[in-house]
Amino acid sequence: MVGPEPELAPERILAVLREHGVRFVLIGGFAAVIHGSPYVTVDVDVVPDRTEENLRRLSEALKAMHARVWTVDKPEGLPFDHDARSLAASAVWNLVTDHGRLDITFEPTGTAGYEDVSRDAVRLRILGVDVDVASLADVIRSKEAAGREKDRLVLPVLRRILEETGRGGKT
Repeated sequence: MVGPEPELAPERILAVLREHGVRFVLIGGFAAVIHGSPYVTVDVDVVPDRTEENLRRLSEALKAMHARVWTVDKPEGLPFDHDARSLAASAVWNLVTDHGRLDITFEPTGTAGYEDVSRDAVRLRILGVDVDVASLADVIRSKEAAGREKDRLVLPVLRRILEETGRGGKT
């Protein structure tokens, strides 16, 4: 698919990743929404396990979704060839797929990556797909460390949700 950026269908992105057996943790804005944030997000952020076999499965999933490199100037994306090794060579991938934007981050700011965020992740069924979602405390930790304006705006709401629900990690 080439043309305008597709509308976000997070359930399809998550389903394709699961169908390919990719081990990952959902983090970022969509994870915040799952935890109760009222702020809308435009993408799905995942932290994949960096093992070679998992990256091979991730590459296959990306091919199935016709993933392309997303840029501001080319929101429809730029084609790129990838495999486990090339995916591992970059810390962050900002992509657009047939189902909307997908950001892959191997070590989200303020975390040590998959092993770190998977420790307190919660398994939830989201739009019909079983997904490991970063704990609200880990989402907050990452957004605090990133220090972006959009994160500073949502942080007070996320802290309040954490305070009111006590959902820092597994309960």
